[in-house]
Amino acid sequence: MASSISRILGILFLIATTTGARADFTEGKLPDGVYHCEVYLLGMFLNLGDITIKGSVYSGPVTFGPPQQGYNYQMDANGVINWLGPLGGYTTGGNSLSLTQATLDGTSAPSFDIIMKQPDGAFTASTCTKR
Repeated sequence: MASSISRILGILFLIATTTGARADFTEGKLPDGVYHCEVYLLGMFLNLGDITIKGSVYSGPVTFGPPQQGYNYQMDANGVINWLGPLGGYTTGGNSLSLTQATLDGTSAPSFDIIMKQPDGAFTASTCTKR
């Protein structure tokens, strides 16, 4: 009897933690905070700056200096983010965004991956993780 109760509690706990992680996707927002962005290139991690998220507004990326103007973003139920304004070097100099995918799970910090298409057609992926 005690064994079946502990199994039921374990299943309920698993459902609660899984549902909680997906709740942010269904609300269309990332958790508020500063997300540090890096890319792995030539055997080392390069700092691409910080993106600040507050509600449905983002600013950055900022490497140094004061925060920039805020812009809105949208996130669908699958965690795909659509930035509704410029995104620093990701959208300048002929670069364009191919995809931004959020990752929210209960065991690690929230993050999102930005896939950028360069003018020469090459793709670069960077990861932004909440500090």
